[in-house]
Amino acid sequence: MSLTPMLQQYHSIRSTLAPNTILFFRLGDFYEMFFEDAKTASALLDITLTGRDGGQESRIPMCGVPYHAAQGYINRLTRAGLKVAICDQVEDPKLTKGIVRREIVRMVTPATNLEDDGETAQFNYIAAFCQDKKTIGLSYLDLGTGEFRVGQCRDLAELEDELNRLAPRECVVPAKFDTGQLRGFLKTRKPVLNEYEDWIFDRSEACKRITEQFKVSSLASFGIEEFTSGTAAAGALLYYLKDNLRKSLDHVRSPLPVQNTRFMALDKQTIRNLELVSSASGDRQATLAGVLDRTVTPMGGRLLTQWIMRPLIEPQQINQRLDAVAELAQGRDILHGLRQQLQLVRDLERLVARLNCGTPSARDIVGLGASLKAVPRIKGEIAALHCSLIKAQHEELCELNELVESIEAAFIDMPPLGIRDGGFVRDGYSPELDELRGISTHAKDWIADLQRREIEQTGIKSLKIRYNRVFGYYIDITNANLAQVPISYVRKQTLVNSERFIIPELKEYEEKILGAEEKAKELEALIFEDMRRQVLSRIAEIQRTAAAVAVLDAVASFAAVALTNHFTRPEISAGDTLYIAGGRHPVIEHMLEGETFVDNDAVLDDEDNQLLIITGPNMAGKSTYIRQVGLIVLMAQMGSFVPARVARIGVVDRVFSRIGASDNLSRGESTFMVEMIETANILHNATSRSLLVFDEIGRGTSTFDGLSIAWSVCEYLNQKKFRPKCLFATHYHELTELADHRSGIKNFNVTVKEIEDSILFLRKVVPGGADRSYGIHVGKLAGLPAEIIERAEEVLLCLEEEKISEDSITQILKKKKGGPSVYDLPLFKPLKNPAPAGEAPPQVIYEEHPLIAELRTVDPNSMTPLEALTKLAAWKKELDKNSGTN
Repeated sequence: MSLTPMLQQYHSIRSTLAPNTILFFRLGDFYEMFFEDAKTASALLDITLTGRDGGQESRIPMCGVPYHAAQGYINRLTRAGLKVAICDQVEDPKLTKGIVRREIVRMVTPATNLEDDGETAQFNYIAAFCQDKKTIGLSYLDLGTGEFRVGQCRDLAELEDELNRLAPRECVVPAKFDTGQLRGFLKTRKPVLNEYEDWIFDRSEACKRITEQFKVSSLASFGIEEFTSGTAAAGALLYYLKDNLRKSLDHVRSPLPVQNTRFMALDKQTIRNLELVSSASGDRQATLAGVLDRTVTPMGGRLLTQWIMRPLIEPQQINQRLDAVAELAQGRDILHGLRQQLQLVRDLERLVARLNCGTPSARDIVGLGASLKAVPRIKGEIAALHCSLIKAQHEELCELNELVESIEAAFIDMPPLGIRDGGFVRDGYSPELDELRGISTHAKDWIADLQRREIEQTGIKSLKIRYNRVFGYYIDITNANLAQVPISYVRKQTLVNSERFIIPELKEYEEKILGAEEKAKELEALIFEDMRRQVLSRIAEIQRTAAAVAVLDAVASFAAVALTNHFTRPEISAGDTLYIAGGRHPVIEHMLEGETFVDNDAVLDDEDNQLLIITGPNMAGKSTYIRQVGLIVLMAQMGSFVPARVARIGVVDRVFSRIGASDNLSRGESTFMVEMIETANILHNATSRSLLVFDEIGRGTSTFDGLSIAWSVCEYLNQKKFRPKCLFATHYHELTELADHRSGIKNFNVTVKEIEDSILFLRKVVPGGADRSYGIHVGKLAGLPAEIIERAEEVLLCLEEEKISEDSITQILKKKKGGPSVYDLPLFKPLKNPAPAGEAPPQVIYEEHPLIAELRTVDPNSMTPLEALTKLAAWKKELDKNSGTN
């Protein structure tokens, strides 16, 4: 297909871009898209797909959006994971012969779209990583906040945990990296993958880029010099940003090491299972973040989410946060005043970023000035507080009164969105601008006067002086009055009902007016740039202020939530005991309407109460109970008050959870395989200071296999050399026997009350094991058809009558020679000898079997219960196989 010169230019520019990029090609007042870009964009943006150049065979797909409304469409494309290349004219059409030269002036990507205000509530990370022989280097950056971190991971599992916590929108990776595995890590939020050649990740080049960007001589200035693969990733990240953004990165903060030793590492299963920031239903209110986040600034909201995802593990740092929350909760008037002032602060971090390397407006600068104006009042609200954390933030808040005064003097309170057309500088700020504006202001009066004079001179009462952007000012005269037009009038255009004329006087004044307007716009643009430079000269102070505001907002949110929900301050120590009295599930309690949450106690340590086996009916609250213990511990270690009457928390290093399971068909993993993988991960990574929350281990396979695994896992966790604190909810009532012969294991059950043929869930956790699951009752509550319930009850009765043994595993093992007869064991069913009709009832006949003789000699003290269970299963299998010899 032969292309026009304009389309040839489009094709030449488009060929330089990656496939996942949409080219916005400026034509007049529109950004146009062609070919495949047009098909993709029209579907995503819900705009009409048209064609160009006529003829069905040569029809070129095409769509477009108005240039003044382009940002909204760009936001939708970047949220869909696409990049957008903005291509504008870079020379004056009036001075050009032929086609106007166009170039890409801006690249907008999912992680660099600073104009998308809908994404400000979360961090918007771009990450880079590369692998050497020993480690995987990781670096991540949020362009909107300027946060820049460098670290290293020991293996892919650790990288996976970090990436799931960060949820980056984009990743920069070497071409040789296994991107398939990476996509598996981040399947819930697919990032844009940007592959670069290996030389981009060369460490020496990376170090050079970092030192040049931050004007230092050595990486030792930042404490990241020992991260060899990490600094390589950081250098590649800077290369990507400069290659795509083509703007200043002066607001990006110095790279700091990822200090994982200060925080608790949470794996993706625990984040998902405990619903910390997202829920299975998609409702944010049904998450821990939905309960705790009452922040009033975007900076505070982002920081609080970070605190939830990275709880502390040092008692001193935890208590510093708790001190701040306690002092604010006690001083309700101060808390109220502080939160009122914080509401006046906009997103300082992103405003600075946008002014530095985005598409800024006067409205951004005015918003920043109004935010900084609130800083002295914020300092006043917290001046009387004594805790160390708040005093530190008081010192970090920078009062930039001169900058605020300059902004207020220069710009009106509500500037227009753009700066192209001016109108944002306050009258009186610039005498030169006022003079130019005066010419334009008086133009209406002058035009009205000229129109009056021309009507008088010509006698044409319908004569009008009008204006449009193509012809400028002109005199419009209807056809009926053309005979009266003076000879001095110069015809410009003929229309159906009228003609348009100009006169020298009108043309001269037009040039004066339009020249004044153009000069006024240019002068306002210069004033804007001067004010922008003033703001950017105070970047460091503004970012310090933003960070302090974020901390104050986060602890104030914790205090407000504590007061509203009647939370109490936990006692934090380096001990080994978790003691919770009257604990409640923070999310479920928050979601309840018209119902009181039943609280429960919990005691866990590494001696007498090391592993709690929780049994009870379906729906009784086992899962809620074990989850709430995990959430209370996490809340305490992130510095929040907790839903309990009393909570004494010996700091844990990790919280692990294994709750529910689903297939991972893309990896060929069944539900049970996923369950086993997650269990293995916990057992390999937990320590004696970890808290483990297990729900239904072994339920994804047959009863005997599952019971065997669950039994063995409990024994493994109860070893003297390991012994993490563990909550183990299960339907395997046989596990309750472990408490009879292993120290540190305790049984608890969630109580129910039977009322005729129904049950009442009491939700109370009490000592002892449960003996029933009440599964059929739950089915009835769920609305199963009555005939199914009736038949299930019949089947259950038959199964209970024919069950393997009414004696427990440990009781079987305790049967010694000379005790109760081995024939009492239903493992070995008697054979009934049929008698001829009319004779006595059939006799029960037993025939000795070698395995029964072996069973008589078993010493129950010579093997563990699990070994005995395995032995019994083998005997049963052998007897079934040889049943004809009985």
